[in-house]
Amino acid sequence: MMIVMPTPPPPLSSRLGDVRSSPVRDILELTQRAEVISFAGGLPAPELFPAELIADAFARTLAPTAAARALQYSSTEGDPALRELLAERLCSRGLVCSAGELLVTTGSQQALGLVAAVLLDPGDVVLVENPSYLAALQSFGFAGARLEPVACDEAGLDPEALPARIAEHAPKFLYLVPTFQNPTGRTMPAARRARLAQIAADHGLWIIEDDPYGELRYDGEPLAPIGSHAGAADRTVTISSLSKVLAPGLRIGWLRAPAAILGPLTIAKQAADLHTSTVDQLAARTSLQAADLDLHVANLCREYRRRRDALLAGLADALPPGSTHNHPDGGMFVWARLPIGWDAEELLRAALKHDVAFVPGYPFYAREPDPRTLRLSFTTHAPHEIVAGLERLRRSWTARTDWTDPTGAAP
Repeated sequence: MMIVMPTPPPPLSSRLGDVRSSPVRDILELTQRAEVISFAGGLPAPELFPAELIADAFARTLAPTAAARALQYSSTEGDPALRELLAERLCSRGLVCSAGELLVTTGSQQALGLVAAVLLDPGDVVLVENPSYLAALQSFGFAGARLEPVACDEAGLDPEALPARIAEHAPKFLYLVPTFQNPTGRTMPAARRARLAQIAADHGLWIIEDDPYGELRYDGEPLAPIGSHAGAADRTVTISSLSKVLAPGLRIGWLRAPAAILGPLTIAKQAADLHTSTVDQLAARTSLQAADLDLHVANLCREYRRRRDALLAGLADALPPGSTHNHPDGGMFVWARLPIGWDAEELLRAALKHDVAFVPGYPFYAREPDPRTLRLSFTTHAPHEIVAGLERLRRSWTARTDWTDPTGAAP
């Protein structure tokens, strides 16, 4: 009897060919054991979520007199009252805008996907910091873009390196996280922001300004968003969310965009999911109306400052001699570099055996990754746990006898 094999279905999209699972997510899977002290995930501290406030907001949203609206379809642009509140927050941070310039998204990650859908065709070039936010690199890569890095230093992206890269690649846009960047924690100074805005205007360049961490400042004075500088308002899409200042599970993000691109972004949003969850939007709105978010953010900053300081105080001793690291003024991350001859991925394997974790830096690079770099997040552990984690990290490499520095000395 002849066995007839079924005809296989068509292949998956070719867009998936160069898109890989996030190494950060893969590492987080390895750190789920309760005994692991993880500096790997860029997660807010769950014990600092205003859980009672949000629970009460959902109760009000789903009360008999309000539930019909909360459970119904909504507009693609988002709840008008929520957009008014978000516009007020942006204005208070120096980016003058109205509710009509905002589109509510299902987290800021969707905003990145919408930008990619509207601006990118396969083969287009996106200029990025190097290193850059991994999930953005994934999103643009999924759209078929070619990622080209722009020179960076400890103060972030160097605007003077842009004209040559623009002339060479004719990019569709520049993507950057200018404030407390993920993964490096660095912040672009005001003078560079103004210069970047001028260059973008001169060369007709779109700027995608991702700002999820800007309110988490522990030292220094706030800096106005790039989109607020002369020449940038009509060519900057500013993205943010409530994930870091309220709760990521709400999945409330937004983008502010000039009129020339806001309409297409709204159509792309319609095609993606019609609209962001009505229930979550109304609960977020009720939370913002019922509480002083600035006071909550101030409390977050006080606690996160303690955690950052605990990490910075012990990190030099926890890493091999000759390592370096920065001192960010806010955000969630510290960026470190091991001495010549060391490899962060190999150090991670040793660290996991001591129940401590971090993220190697290589996945964050668009080109030419530095294998000696690593990212450490300080927000999810109390200071005493951070101290214990750093001691585990120190033991993970001092226990090794087969690693040497370039001079041949034992570590």
